[in-house]
Amino acid sequence: MARYESWGRYPRAGEQRTVRIDWRHEPPALDGLAPVLPRGMGRSYGDVCLNDGGTLLLTRGLSGMIELDRAAGLLTVEAGATLGEVLPVLLESGWILRAIPGTKHVTIGGCIANDVHGKDHEREGSFGCHVESMEILRSDRGLVRCSRDEETELFEATIGGLGLTGVILSATLRLRPISSQAVQARRQSFDGWNGFFDSLEAGADDDYSVSWIDASSRGIDPPRGFHLRGSHLPDGRGAGGSRALPAIPMPPVPMTRATIRLACAAYYALQSRRGVTEESFESFFFPLDRITGWNRAYGRRGFLQYQCVIPPAAGRAPVIEILRRIASSATGSPLTIAKRFGPRPSLGLLSFPVEGTTIASDLPASRENLSLLDDLDVIVRRAEGRVYPAKDARMSGENFRTFYPRAAEFQRFIDPRFSSSFWRRVME
Repeated sequence: MARYESWGRYPRAGEQRTVRIDWRHEPPALDGLAPVLPRGMGRSYGDVCLNDGGTLLLTRGLSGMIELDRAAGLLTVEAGATLGEVLPVLLESGWILRAIPGTKHVTIGGCIANDVHGKDHEREGSFGCHVESMEILRSDRGLVRCSRDEETELFEATIGGLGLTGVILSATLRLRPISSQAVQARRQSFDGWNGFFDSLEAGADDDYSVSWIDASSRGIDPPRGFHLRGSHLPDGRGAGGSRALPAIPMPPVPMTRATIRLACAAYYALQSRRGVTEESFESFFFPLDRITGWNRAYGRRGFLQYQCVIPPAAGRAPVIEILRRIASSATGSPLTIAKRFGPRPSLGLLSFPVEGTTIASDLPASRENLSLLDDLDVIVRRAEGRVYPAKDARMSGENFRTFYPRAAEFQRFIDPRFSSSFWRRVME
């Protein structure tokens, strides 16, 4: 038995038995292990990657690349491979994954199970939109091959299915050709609500787009921040994109309102001066990966990440109210970002992205911030939006079922031996 935690280190889980999966063709017998849950890198922030008192199926042994079809732009890869292992090979071949999240330390299986999204959602949609087929191990059916044309219902349930429909062993993904590994990044500061919303709309013509908001101080209203846009440089120009960047140790500074405010002011000043830069792929996509163990900066109590999406029909008011509440909280937030989700629908029954404005914010775990997030759920529910399960550690079952009305339909695809701390919290 071992103790595993999520990236947010909240909530705490008890001991969990572990079983390694190292070979696709020699999977472990699942009899007597229930409840079981696949686990890759454990980079989910809440409890979707925890199985308190149950068994974790560790998938990192499944890390091989099976085939790269350069002519068709297709990659077949084992589900335990991380983006950090896959991307350098693709970049050298002139290809890239679509819907890349903010860290390379996640597995392909985890990207599918949480239907992750990236800075390119307006153009590309979510990760699941580019999955062509999968091999899934189920306790009741053995190995199942599913795709857009075969076992379609299981295929769609597995995308965004939180690892509950079986163990993803491998997947075939459709890639995107790129002209260069390097990215031309453009940062433009804004000050005020109109500037903030205009910045979100301004990124529609770029490959990648995201806004950072200073949510550290009660006195900043309307907000300040900067919008980051990026596009791959043409004709192979620019710095190499796959080289590793030197690690930066996390300074031992406590997360208080004062330190968060100072850090945000320094970050805003630095980024606002940078303007247009040519950046390697790693520095553009994964800036936080350079900071070793940054999740431990919040101390033993851990932290909460709250991510929601507000549909266009709800207007600007819910977005403004949420950002004001975060900035006025007990500590403020050291990291709050916003971006636009485009209209391309996700395939999964429980997929998070829908068209609208998404906000993601980190907050120290505390009684006050837990209460704050309950209040934000009310705003999101009134706006007919939703909260992201992969980032959640505390939403109520009632709210989850409201945000995801297909949850009852999804239940018939759950492997009978599979469960998670998250699922038991919101559905049992």
